[in-house]
Amino acid sequence: MAERTEQRIEDRIPELEELGRVGLLTSKEIRAVIKKTLALEYKIQRRALHKENFISYIQYEINLLELIKKRRARTGYSFKKDEIEYSILQRIHGVFKRATTKWSDDLQLWLSHVAFCKKWLISTLWIMAAKWEMEDRLSSESARQLFLRALRFHPECPKLYQEYFRMELMNAEKQRKEKKEFEQAKMDLVRNEIYSEEILNGAMARVVYRNAVQKIKGAEFLLSLLSIAKLFDFTQDLQKEILENLQAEYANDPLMWDYIARQELEKDSLPTTEHRSKQSKAQEAALKEERCCMVFDEAVASLPTEAMWERYIAFCLERYNRKTNSEELKQKRLERISSVCSRAHELQLLPASLYQQWLQLLLGLDLREKAEEVAAAATRRFSHLVEMWEMRLKLLLQLNTDGVGPCFQEAFRALHRCFLNVLTFFFNLQRSLLATLPADSVTMKEKYIEWAYMAGGYKKAKKVFTSLHESRPFSLEFFKKMIQIEKEQESCKMSNIREYYERALREFGATDPDIWLDYIREELTQSQGKPENCGSIHWRAMKVLQGEQVETFISKYTLLQTGHL
Repeated sequence: MAERTEQRIEDRIPELEELGRVGLLTSKEIRAVIKKTLALEYKIQRRALHKENFISYIQYEINLLELIKKRRARTGYSFKKDEIEYSILQRIHGVFKRATTKWSDDLQLWLSHVAFCKKWLISTLWIMAAKWEMEDRLSSESARQLFLRALRFHPECPKLYQEYFRMELMNAEKQRKEKKEFEQAKMDLVRNEIYSEEILNGAMARVVYRNAVQKIKGAEFLLSLLSIAKLFDFTQDLQKEILENLQAEYANDPLMWDYIARQELEKDSLPTTEHRSKQSKAQEAALKEERCCMVFDEAVASLPTEAMWERYIAFCLERYNRKTNSEELKQKRLERISSVCSRAHELQLLPASLYQQWLQLLLGLDLREKAEEVAAAATRRFSHLVEMWEMRLKLLLQLNTDGVGPCFQEAFRALHRCFLNVLTFFFNLQRSLLATLPADSVTMKEKYIEWAYMAGGYKKAKKVFTSLHESRPFSLEFFKKMIQIEKEQESCKMSNIREYYERALREFGATDPDIWLDYIREELTQSQGKPENCGSIHWRAMKVLQGEQVETFISKYTLLQTGHL
């Protein structure tokens, strides 16, 4: 049971990662979803099943769907629905199916399933019904009528048009096979009107396509129809029509250029032979990629936008990540992606999300100085983005340079106008980064605790201090800030002040007599202080301090006792 439950949770990870990547759920919410669904999965996998557990699971998933729907409306993000909502819908449908199988006599459960389908699976139900007519009852006409009825109710549903288009092509393919079988059986039905050439060549699908493009706009939709048409070997004319329409209507769409460029990969560059060497295969791949890049070069010239360059770079990265035994081809790919990124960067059209990958490529080419220059330029261009500063800091740490401290100060100055940005910057650093920093981390820790107090109050500042008080090196100011924060609280605890002083003395007690004097002063002046502790503190100071520090401490302590300090 446990293995099955864990597998179901693992199957959800791509969907949850997508939700986090597009910003529909936060990382904290994703963790909460995993925790809750794990508990619900265990409940419906028990031997003794309870209907209430199934209903709770279904209701939780429906609530998640509602939340995603609201977030989409608020953010305006309408993509990736197949990867996100569809998988959730399928899961709810599966839980309903298990429940209605177990409690088949529960009418309310069946009605709930129907109500869910009517609200969330409207197009899916029409498609399922048409598929049943087409495949089980072998009635293409009934399937066609169902699609037409569905489109009257949902005239702008892309999924309905896609499946209707597919159904008509499947029907044409079926008739072509029937005609071929009759011909082989020497039955003279070639001229029979039920096998008209227009129908056999997908005329009905062409009608569906032309109606669809009038209702639904966008290169993505056209490409989805083109990919369906490519599944059938008799649609060359239809494919040509779709492609011409795509190029004419969406010349300013990066998706169109991306498709046209990638088409070059499908064309043969060298004459095909039965046995080809690895070298000839590498040469052919190189020629194909060169042709693709020529198309992309034309694209970025006619459409110089960030989105177009992102498509170009994504293609280069995809080819670079492909495995090859040819070192020459691999080196060529590496130089190409570096060159393309450099061109986009010079035009200030390189997307922020791609700088990190470019830096890794530069380090792979051992161009350390160039990587530092690029990181600095990225933070100048995207000075408001926390991610850019984090990227630059991590690079400087990786290269072990002296610029970490100045970079941190620069980041603080750039982000200080936006409180949330600074807060995010500090919180993202956390202990894992700060613990690995050299002496430059001293300044970072001071700023971190200061902003933690401003943002989250005393509890947040105390939590930050607790997470960092063992991460050396420190500054005396780090401890003084925490002492001051503690003293500002209405319910100030002397025990906490003593803890901060003791930690400061461990680090700086041997070299700084003033910290001992401040500690003694706190015991004398604080309402919860214990003046009787002053003698013990004085004795420890005399034992720890050396040379001139002892004389300084004695003179200042005397002034303190007489009230002159």
